[in-house]
Amino acid sequence: MLPILPYRKPQLGRDYWVQDDFLPNANEIAQRCFDQDYWELGAPYANEPWPGKRTPNALTPAELEYVETWVKKMTGAKRLWQEATPEGSSLNHNYFQLVGMPDSGARPHTDSTKLCRYASVIYLTPDPDPECGTSFYRQRQPNGSLGGNLCMPPHANLREALKVKGLPPEAWQEDVRVDNKFNRILLYKANLVHSATGYFGFDHQDKRLTAVFFWMA
Repeated sequence: MLPILPYRKPQLGRDYWVQDDFLPNANEIAQRCFDQDYWELGAPYANEPWPGKRTPNALTPAELEYVETWVKKMTGAKRLWQEATPEGSSLNHNYFQLVGMPDSGARPHTDSTKLCRYASVIYLTPDPDPECGTSFYRQRQPNGSLGGNLCMPPHANLREALKVKGLPPEAWQEDVRVDNKFNRILLYKANLVHSATGYFGFDHQDKRLTAVFFWMA
């Protein structure tokens, strides 16, 4: 049997934060993404662990400052920054990510606690499938009993905590879901097991579009 993670029910205002109608120029930002001609390809188009395609510099410095001011207010953090490994790798902060229904399904994971404490997503598809937001998960054992949802020190990610490279979808139980709504921001603690609930769309302009962010604090 796999190790059992610690469990704490995700609580709004303590473990995750949500605000609707967040960006004053969300339509402009979404169109900026759809007009991009540079894309990095993920699964299933390339041998990458992340799905769909993405492009950097989603928000301008002024727009990003607006986001970070809100993050500091919600979390009480005095300073936010991006961390890198000694080898120079880092998380893809301030990226647009565009993922369609055929590209992927839910992939419960935690973000590396060596690289971030908080993560955030802004939903930017104008007419999204509300069920394809973000879900928080907890372990589900083969006998049906439920385990935890937190990756705690000294482990930086689930691979270290559970000593496996990956688990099948049935190894996780959805615990809390935040629906996808245009111009909604979701901020959450990065050590919670989470995933996009699902993806939608087949054409460039109707796929699940998000802007994603990662911070140390």
